[in-house]
Amino acid sequence: MAVNQEREEGQADSAEPEIAAPRNRINRVVFFGSSALIIAFSVWAMITPEGASDTIGTVVGWISHGFGWYYFLAATLFLVFVVFIAASRYGKIKLGPQHSTPDYSLFAWGAMLFAAGIGIDLMFFSVAGPVSHYLAPPEGDPETIEAARQGIVWTLFHYGITGWAMYALMGMALGYFAFRHRLPLSIRSALFPIFGKRIHGGIGDAVDLAAVLGTIFGIAVSLGIGVVQLNFGLNFMFDVPVGTAAQIALIAVAVAMATVSAVAGIDKGIRRLSELNIVLAIALMIYVAVQEDPIELLNGLVLNIGDYVSRFPGMTLNTFAYDPPVDWLNDWTLFFWAWWIAWAPFVGLFLARISRGRTIRQFVAATLVVPFLFTLSFLSIFGNSALSIVRAGNAEFGEIAANAPEQGFYTLLDQYPGVTFSAGLATFVGLLFYVTSADSGALVMGNFTSRLASPTTDASRWVRIFWAAATGLLTLAMLLVGGVDALTSATIIMGLPFSFVMFLIMWGLYRALRIERFREDAIRTSMPSSLSERTTVEPRGVHRSWRQRLARAMSFPDRKAAATFVTDSARPAFTEVADELRSQGANAVVEEDVAPELGLAYLTLTVRMGDEEEFTYRIWPKESPTPSFAPRHLSTTETYVRYEVYLIDGSQGYDVMGYSKDQLIGDILDQYERHLEFLRLHGSPTSP
Repeated sequence: MAVNQEREEGQADSAEPEIAAPRNRINRVVFFGSSALIIAFSVWAMITPEGASDTIGTVVGWISHGFGWYYFLAATLFLVFVVFIAASRYGKIKLGPQHSTPDYSLFAWGAMLFAAGIGIDLMFFSVAGPVSHYLAPPEGDPETIEAARQGIVWTLFHYGITGWAMYALMGMALGYFAFRHRLPLSIRSALFPIFGKRIHGGIGDAVDLAAVLGTIFGIAVSLGIGVVQLNFGLNFMFDVPVGTAAQIALIAVAVAMATVSAVAGIDKGIRRLSELNIVLAIALMIYVAVQEDPIELLNGLVLNIGDYVSRFPGMTLNTFAYDPPVDWLNDWTLFFWAWWIAWAPFVGLFLARISRGRTIRQFVAATLVVPFLFTLSFLSIFGNSALSIVRAGNAEFGEIAANAPEQGFYTLLDQYPGVTFSAGLATFVGLLFYVTSADSGALVMGNFTSRLASPTTDASRWVRIFWAAATGLLTLAMLLVGGVDALTSATIIMGLPFSFVMFLIMWGLYRALRIERFREDAIRTSMPSSLSERTTVEPRGVHRSWRQRLARAMSFPDRKAAATFVTDSARPAFTEVADELRSQGANAVVEEDVAPELGLAYLTLTVRMGDEEEFTYRIWPKESPTPSFAPRHLSTTETYVRYEVYLIDGSQGYDVMGYSKDQLIGDILDQYERHLEFLRLHGSPTSP
């Protein structure tokens, strides 16, 4: 079904007219429902940690036994769908109107893609993962060359494109519906093609509530891992005791930093932290690579890439059905897939928020490739360095890395000179990873639980502060229940229900993208009629020659000429078309108002069509720099006025300034006929 414009959700963009935007306000059902459940769960876990641990363990056992196969299949289908959409004709569709351009540079965008999608857990598992798989592989003999290759490739697999595809799915769905169709930037919007306007009621609230619950547990895993790792790092450098007191203090400090960053917003806070994080992480990689054997690490990197590419098809659906390593699956693959799913709404919304103006193909390619290349390099360098030490005979290091993962990274750095510098840098990088996850999470959960004025605005500051604090509370509660193991188990539980929502999102996105195809087909099939029947006849006795057409092309009118155009051509054209449509039974309305930027009038013709997608034709004044090729005698100002045409999907990129009344009528009818052809080709697009 087609996605109707939600007029009350105006889109803030200097390049696109914003008619009106209500203030941000909380969604009471989602906000109070999710916060009450999270606080209640946290209090229960703190009061009866043993009971909470037993309950979580029982549920995880049931899920791993009954739904282990489902997690493997779901993750694979998400990847296939995302790649298919990007490679198809749908890939050229923008996450926003066709005239929109990216808000961030490639480096800033890539840095935020990575920093939002990966937290301090990358440091945690970059050493622990390869060593654990080497000492206890899921299949085959341990401590062999094959086990070493498995150690790296399984770690890469768990951090590879499969997980990033889940982020890409959520990001492109949210960005598409919010920025191209002006629906709220929330999970419910992706279900509009399925449920229609019912997403604004209980169905939408339930979906957003599930997204908030999954998100906060997913973030709590990273924050719990971060607290444990940073606690050991401070103990390693300054003898800070390892224990609950220090971890509570770290949670408090991190929540405070995350609150400051989240309140500062994306541009001032999250963007700068992300860029700094990437630079410092690269410096840490280079330091370790120089201390190790760079040639050996490069050989390992190339081998790891080859293993990942060649083994990926077999690994992606390998459920180990004949001899399942149950504990290994729960601790690794099932946990990681559930973790990616739990993070998908959070990261997907954030990625959509920073990716307006990118095409779906650009977005998917960057999301799958850019962060993974960095992750691949990071895991290969630190993983191969750790394996080199273990395979050289340092069994004690291997036991530490496998059984106390938070100690593995620092113990690896301790093998090289200058450990004070490297450990300090690692701690700072880890803190930045921690904060960028927490502040992004607070921002996104605030948006999930709010009704925003536009997709490019964020939740109120107090809401972001609340979610930063609530995340810290949940992290503390789960650490008291059973540490990192309890967090991973809770993630497996919370990821399951939202995975079903992700399949609905896939279906909704596909249905909406098919409408884009119908719209293109409508333009193509109606083009001959537009060209042959365009209204070009002027009133009797008036003849517009090719010289007059050329004069229009070479003119660069000022505001006075624009006002005359509205009076002489636009207003009469809109009025006459609307009158004729109403005389033939159509529900046509003309609205006129003043564009605040220029103080010039804009006009909108709306034809409502019952349950079908309405037709909207708007001309909007826009001031542009006078081009250098403009003849001086025709343009004496530095800017000129254009009247651009906007349809339901945004600016069409062409200027009708200077059209006569009949020429403008012809353009309105061309677009109206294309809209009717689109509705004819698609049938009844808005019936859920």
